[in-house]
Order: sequence, then structure tokens, then C-alpha cells
Amino acid sequence: MEIISPVHGKMIYEENEIIYFEKGIPGFDELKKYIIKEVDEESPFKIMQSIENAELGFIIISPFEIKKDYEIKLSNEIIEALNIQNQKDVLLYSIVKLDSKIENITANLKAPLVININSKKGQQYILDKEDYNIREKVFNN
Repeated sequence: MEIISPVHGKMIYEENEIIYFEKGIPGFDELKKYIIKEVDEESPFKIMQSIENAELGFIIISPFEIKKDYEIKLSNEIIEALNIQNQKDVLLYSIVKLDSKIENITANLKAPLVININSKKGQQYILDKEDYNIREKVFNN
């Protein structure tokens, strides 16, 4: 299958790559199905592309690329909703806000995307503790 994004171009994907966000992403609640693709091998960034709306894609990054000691505790609700059996099945990503100035590029560490790679389910999880920011600088100069 393929989708053509006006920003990211043609993306080829298989059915088993689709990640289902039952609640959508806040602000885009009606869009539930996404794929994640590499930007390139060298880049820490990835593209999370909606397959229901070619015009919607997010740049994402692992929060561990920004804070090596990033740590969250998942609620029982999200563990059940995503059918998480093992910590190793979980990937975390942060949505990136791009800017024309590299020093102003930020990532949302306060509301990571939690993805179960086995069940292919995801959810944005808003943390209740104040340890992380919505706009954490990606590049600290």
C-alpha cells in the first residue's frame, strides 16, 4: 500500500506497520491509523504519518535522544488499553515542533506517544508530574 504526503512524498507500507490510536491524537481525534517511517538512517527523527489523511504527519523523536534518563510510569489504564504485557514491547516517542532556527526545535516530553509494538496500539499519554516540559529543546547549544 502507499500514501503520498504533500510534505514527505510517497510512502510504501504494509498492513502490519499500521499503528492504531483508538483515541486519536489530541486535536486529531478522528484520525486513528498511522505509520512510522525513518527520515534517513543517520537521523534520530522519524515521521509518523496518518494513512487516513495524507496531509497530516508528525515529526517524532525518542525522548531518550533528548534526556538519557527519561523515565515515566504508565498508568494501569494505559497498560490495559494498549495490552502491554512486557516493558520491552513499548516504544516511546515525542512529537517535535519544528522551527526555522535549529535552536528553537522542541519536543513534547510531557505527553509521549506510547506504542505497543506487538499489539500495534498507541496512545498519547499526558504525564501528571512536572519533571518534563511540553517544549523541551532538542538541541542544547
